Parts: sequence; structure tokens; C-alpha cells
Amino acid sequence: MEDYIQISKLNDFTFCPKSIYFHGVFESFSEKTYHDTPQTVGKIKHEIIENGEYSSLKRYMQGTDVYSEKYGLCGKIDIFDLETGFIVERKYKVKKIYDGYRFQLYAQAFCLEEMGHMVKGLFVHSLADNKRYKIPMPDVDTIKSFEKLVDKIRHFDLFDRSFVQDEVKCAMCIYKPLCH
Repeated sequence: MEDYIQISKLNDFTFCPKSIYFHGVFESFSEKTYHDTPQTVGKIKHEIIENGEYSSLKRYMQGTDVYSEKYGLCGKIDIFDLETGFIVERKYKVKKIYDGYRFQLYAQAFCLEEMGHMVKGLFVHSLADNKRYKIPMPDVDTIKSFEKLVDKIRHFDLFDRSFVQDEVKCAMCIYKPLCH
């Protein structure tokens, strides 16, 4: 049986591969133990999608489970507009478009296309300032990068001594006290 990678882990892994391990360790604990204010606010804002309260219009798939057999991925999309073919990934406050955001959207697009939907546009929406950022559809090189990321996740060794941590990212990481 194939182990599926959660789509949200693509973003986590690009931030820091070790964060996936620590997230897994803490999943059974209360989120108050390890979530900081931004994670708590983001989770509260995301409940609208989880509860299907974004819109009552049938044109919007919201919080829908998706999967890709080809890439061994599963997860949920925030919003997919069936009429426009646009996927919208909602984040609480976007200061910069990170690679992880793009890879999440590419994964969602690949899943939806494999499930028979036509994806025509990708967007990250910043809730705090109501800004929407268009993400280019993946080209051949981007798909190769995406596939390399999936392969890296599948083969990551937490104890590989050649892994070099990014001190800037470490300073912002909620798992910093455990990692060093």
C-alpha cells in the first residue's frame, strides 16, 4: 500500500524538513502546546472553509478532499471555483509568496486534474489585507522541481548529518526549542 503525502506537508517541508517530524510528534498534543499566535489565528480563519461556510453557491468546492495516485498525494483544497477553474489557497497574512505555497497549489491542481477537473488559474489569498496573488501554472521545469520535492520528502532522513539548517527560518520556527 502506498503512503500518501499530505499536500500541506509540501509547504512545511520547504520551510524545514525537520518540521514535519516535530509536527507529527505533537499531533496528539493540544495545539496550545506548540502553536504560536499566527498558527492559532490561521486555524480559526480556516474553519470557514472546513465548515463549508465560504459560500452557499454550488460553483465552489470548499474544503474538499483531493488525491493524486500519480504523485501519492492527498489533502484538501481551500476553494475551487468550478465555473472559472480557479484554485484559491487562503492564508491568514501573506508577506511573501514562498515556494511551499506554490507547491501546495500545484499539488492541488494535479489532484483536481487527475480527478477530471480543468484547472485554469492558481491564487494565494491573504485574508488579513484581502490581497490575491496569481501563481503561474506549472511549466515543464516547475513540474520537474515539484517531482524532485515529492521524491525528497519520500526519502528524507531526519538523522542525515549533511542536512544544513537555515538559521533565519529556525528563528521563526515554533519547534525551535526542540530542534537544537
